[in-house]
Amino acid sequence: MAEGDNNSVYQLAAETASLEEQLQGWGEVILMTDKVLRWERAWFPPALMSVVSFCFLMIYYLDPSVLSGVSCFVMFICLADYLVPALAPRIFGSNKWTTEQQQRFHEICSNLVKSRRRIVGWWKRLFALKEEKPKMYFMTMLCSLAVVAWIGQQVHNLFLTYLIVSFLLLFPGLNQHGIITKYVGMAKREVNKLLKHKEKKNE
Repeated sequence: MAEGDNNSVYQLAAETASLEEQLQGWGEVILMTDKVLRWERAWFPPALMSVVSFCFLMIYYLDPSVLSGVSCFVMFICLADYLVPALAPRIFGSNKWTTEQQQRFHEICSNLVKSRRRIVGWWKRLFALKEEKPKMYFMTMLCSLAVVAWIGQQVHNLFLTYLIVSFLLLFPGLNQHGIITKYVGMAKREVNKLLKHKEKKNE
């Protein structure tokens, strides 16, 4: 068991080191993005939402086709992948990195690797469920996709995408400042109160 844990730790360290090497050119941008997403300054959340809202308003105004939208998005990614590693050191000055910044960059890469592992793990569990309990897998997928289809039918696609993107971008800050934990705790307490009240009525 201990040997398996050690192998897992070594593998995680190796994957993290590999990702750090791949993202080295993006280091300064990643650290700045991390500060924005974690709301290190009070004006970061409204600034972030303003940028997201402006981008979605432009998409709504221009109303591009799916093919045009995908092409422009991929083109933007390609330009960023080419320009950012070349320009970032000149703008931010990578030679001024501190030990704290390097440690934070390492933590971010480690968290990305762990998140990737979780996604792969969920994917494997889903296929394991398909093999072990095909009926449950079929019903779960059918119900989940039906709910998603119904939501997509009720809410405008672009607005729904805007809500999802906004939540994903705000999630790290909400989590960092304990807002999610606070409201999840409140919801649990309310549910427990309702259950206790129901039990008393039954008695």
